[in-house]
Amino acid sequence: MKYKLGLIGFPIKRSLSPWIHQQFLKRADLEGDYSIQEIDPDDSFEEEIDRLKNSQFDGFNVTVPYKKRIIDFLDQLDEDARTIGAVNTVVHRNGKWTGYNTDWTGYITSLKHHYPSFFQKKVSNILLIGAGGAARGIYYGLVKEGFARIDIANRTQASAEVIAGLGEKNTNTSIMTLEDAESSLGGYDLIIQTTNIGMKPNVSDMIISLDKLCEHSLVSDIVYQPIETEFLHQASQRGASIHYGHTMLLYQAQYAFELWTSKKVPADNMEQQLQHKLEGR
Repeated sequence: MKYKLGLIGFPIKRSLSPWIHQQFLKRADLEGDYSIQEIDPDDSFEEEIDRLKNSQFDGFNVTVPYKKRIIDFLDQLDEDARTIGAVNTVVHRNGKWTGYNTDWTGYITSLKHHYPSFFQKKVSNILLIGAGGAARGIYYGLVKEGFARIDIANRTQASAEVIAGLGEKNTNTSIMTLEDAESSLGGYDLIIQTTNIGMKPNVSDMIISLDKLCEHSLVSDIVYQPIETEFLHQASQRGASIHYGHTMLLYQAQYAFELWTSKKVPADNMEQQLQHKLEGR
């Protein structure tokens, strides 16, 4: 069998998802292609999705700005994707198009891979910065892992409140402004930056100041262009441990590949290879 896979979104011409999945295909000893299927917002989304469905695709990934929009064009949703309200992986099987969300799994897997001891103390205080689609998935994953204190800082309170609605009975979440987050940073064990602030070309931008950061903290940024954002650089300068965003990209892709092929391919050495690709080596 030769797999036909792809990625939809905009803009995505510089995406490294094709490289990642070609590596997985090789490691799994499978034949297939993974192509960029960029959909301009000015085009008819419905027509483009119909074209994909009629082009013998076995599945495709979905990135911004279509993770929510794609839902109306699918036959069914995985329970996690339904709860999160966003889809980043679509599987075509037995004539049905099913939506999944592997972003949250990718983030949790990545964090566990680098900081396994963090998951042994569920009493940790966590701060999530931002309230977009990525924050929604990460919050969901942290709740599933049993963390009891997950606060959200965002410019608009309403968006953060929607995410907090994913919490369970034992989840305590406070909604705060970015200014409040700056002043209370010292009380958090894990701080996760989930917005696109600091991404190339605006590499000097930071969403909040880290002046109050404690050196025992773990600081995570899902931006991976550049690999070490200014946010992570300053956190490291203050003695904090740091967690890179490109690892989430890799492990969410690993789970998507497993959904398409039923093969879980080891990602050994791929973190470093992906880092080199992102750095232009």
